Amino acid sequence: MKKYYLNMFAAMLLSCAALSLSYSQEIKASKEEECIDDLCVIPKTNEGGEQVFGVVAPVGHHAVKMITQAPRLNTLEGKTIALVGGSFNTSITHAELKHLILQRYPTAKVYVLSEVGSAGQYYAQSRQVRTFQSKLKELGVDAIISGNAGCGICTLKEVGNCIAAEYIGIPAVTVGAPTFVKQINSTSVNQGVPAPRSAVYPGAFSAHTREELIENARKVLFSQIIEALTKPITAEEIAQHSKAGMVEPKEYVFTGSYNEVNTFFMDNRWSDGLPIVPPTKERIEEFLNYTDYAWDHVIGVIPPGQRKTLVWHVAANGVMAGCPPEFMPLLIAYTRALSNGDFRRPLASTHGWTPYGWINGPVARQLGIDAGQGMISEPKNMMLGRFINLAMLNLGGYNVKENRMGTFGYLTPWTFTEDEEACLRIGWQPYHVQKGFGLNQNTLTAGSALMWGNNLTPATPDPGKIMELVAWDITEKQQNALGATNPTVHRTIFITEFVARDLAKKYASKDSLEYDLIKTARRPAYMRAYANYWANPGSQQFDRYTFNQYLANTIRREKAELTNLPPWFPPQANGETKTQTVAVMEAGMTPILVTGDRNRNKVQVMPGGAYVTIQIELPKNWDASMTELGYAPLSSFYLER
Repeated sequence: MKKYYLNMFAAMLLSCAALSLSYSQEIKASKEEECIDDLCVIPKTNEGGEQVFGVVAPVGHHAVKMITQAPRLNTLEGKTIALVGGSFNTSITHAELKHLILQRYPTAKVYVLSEVGSAGQYYAQSRQVRTFQSKLKELGVDAIISGNAGCGICTLKEVGNCIAAEYIGIPAVTVGAPTFVKQINSTSVNQGVPAPRSAVYPGAFSAHTREELIENARKVLFSQIIEALTKPITAEEIAQHSKAGMVEPKEYVFTGSYNEVNTFFMDNRWSDGLPIVPPTKERIEEFLNYTDYAWDHVIGVIPPGQRKTLVWHVAANGVMAGCPPEFMPLLIAYTRALSNGDFRRPLASTHGWTPYGWINGPVARQLGIDAGQGMISEPKNMMLGRFINLAMLNLGGYNVKENRMGTFGYLTPWTFTEDEEACLRIGWQPYHVQKGFGLNQNTLTAGSALMWGNNLTPATPDPGKIMELVAWDITEKQQNALGATNPTVHRTIFITEFVARDLAKKYASKDSLEYDLIKTARRPAYMRAYANYWANPGSQQFDRYTFNQYLANTIRREKAELTNLPPWFPPQANGETKTQTVAVMEAGMTPILVTGDRNRNKVQVMPGGAYVTIQIELPKNWDASMTELGYAPLSSFYLER
């Protein structure tokens, strides 16, 4: 099929005109398409007899206005430079960069992180950002160098320093490893900085020796940094990074066969690589029947792409995922969850957090969302999981190798529901009731996990022993791998019904079980220090501390306590009965869900990110619409305590 452009003047007469899209992809339009009085007539078949689809774009407009960056410096001589950021051996590279700056520019003044602070991830209204900007002004800083960007989350923090500086007219450059330069660029552009500057470090910071770090700072980074801070920004540079205008939501962007539509969406990075259902206007309109919101209602401006997402865009991605139209209230709820920073923050990490969600309330049972054996692999659950994948891509603007940086990639998102009837049978509250919702209200909870499977099979009905086994499993499953950034992390615990029933003999509530897990799931401080010393997710520690110093710091910093050895340790370990241990759990960070095959004795612990629970809004005509589809009334799925 031949490509051709529809110019802006023709667009005034022919409503199917297409603007250039992000990533500088051309929009292909069918030569056979005729547009008259705002109506596009799409041929039913092409010359080969294949069905032809007219499709719309599944992405919203970029909602952040680009700033005009201040001119770059003529020289660093006599200037005040701030070396900020604290990731991946900056104690070595920044020290060398400071030395090099003062050696070449003797009248320059250089501040370091401890003197300036940092902005962290850039949020315009963040107190940390405003404090950082005020400090830069107070110190008269002329330019900043931030680093080292070597992981998905730390890149957001390091480039956040530069974005904050550029917003107040201070030239900035981010030091990053090669695979994180795209993330530096996209994060900056998404926050309104049109021409971000970076200096590329040759390799993985933490895999290099002190000597290699110093040599690379001297021979590779320094010249790049000077050029980034002094070379004028050009119009071509701005054009290279800027995003082109998006088409209007209801404009056709392409017409073609099923295979051609799929290829087009892949080329424009609107697909995750699996086949999509073409998002035609007709299919999208079907989804709009299951919400009271107008098609152009703004659900939110979704980070990190800062895309203004309409109800229309939510429906378009629901169509693409193969969801039935009646899933629309669930899709809107998940889209709202994407705006929550606590939930969303780790999703760019190199550690590979996979987003997922679960449904509580009668609508889950009405729609047939599964909580039994094989639950996440059931078709309806998988459709909803596919929507999450596409929502991350198209609504949030997460792109693998650009700002979604999992070292080994990501699992496909999954969804399920809690078995609330099982909860009531054993006397526990379902999760949404624990969060303050009514038993028959409907909620969607969004979370993320770093693993799947590798579950525990208690071979005892003793609730105390089961609790100890789960506590042991919790200590083994840390976030951010063996070294773990923080000692206490979020986790989700799945428990099948009969294991939960045995636990309920001793624990009358999930809260009481969590209380004992917190007391029991403790990690010997020596093990915690050893892992964090040699497998620190960020910088090397052996150049800064001896192990015994680090152990002492860990005991103090993480508030270790002298406790009995964990029950799974041999009593004679080291000839001691007590040892210093650190907590790996905090209250309120661990949802406990009764779900999965009730006829199997399983517990699954999944470390991951934070959670957000959104109430699902059903339209006023829900019962009537669902009756037409053959569903039983929602009230028939209500539960009683």
